[in-house]
Amino acid sequence: MTTIGQIMRTAPVIPVLVIDDAHHARELAEALVAGGLRVLEVTLRTPAAIDAIRRMKLVPGAIVGAGTVIDHAQLDEARAAGAEFIVSPGLTEDLAHAVATAGVPFLPGVATASDIMRGLDLGLTHFKFFPAEAAGGIKALKALSAPFAQCRFCPTGGITAETAPDWLALEPVLCVGGSWIVPRGADLVQVEALAREAAALAD
Repeated sequence: MTTIGQIMRTAPVIPVLVIDDAHHARELAEALVAGGLRVLEVTLRTPAAIDAIRRMKLVPGAIVGAGTVIDHAQLDEARAAGAEFIVSPGLTEDLAHAVATAGVPFLPGVATASDIMRGLDLGLTHFKFFPAEAAGGIKALKALSAPFAQCRFCPTGGITAETAPDWLALEPVLCVGGSWIVPRGADLVQVEALAREAAALAD
């Protein structure tokens, strides 16, 4: 089974996608993959999200996951649609156990030392630092990660193309999550260009 660590190492940026119209989801995924970003997080914030996951799964090379998963019902829906990994804005024992039982890679959100310790108790070592900028930014993650050398992070929330390199320079950061890759109103040519720029951050 692919691990969450392997998924996080696939590309330096995971696009955080809010899909309003699933009819264009496949083409969007094709543009992102063509630009070098294969890991796609479709947030369950819109009615179109589940259908979008199904359509994006049809794109060769795409690794499609569900984000903003907060309960069992959403987990079941996401899994039925073919989500290959699960991202949550927070961490609860109940959801963590459910995801473990489902056997799917899991990236739960943490913002405090207590969150991380709860995750470690559950056997987790890879986390989404969220909301990254609002939770204190790079200084906060540096301080938080110091006592937890075994942990790796995907900071998400408020990160931009300009600040992403600073986050990626931190040793415990494997990738960042970002919504800037798909700005509202952008066409597919723009999306592919932005994806290519983001993928190049690994160089």
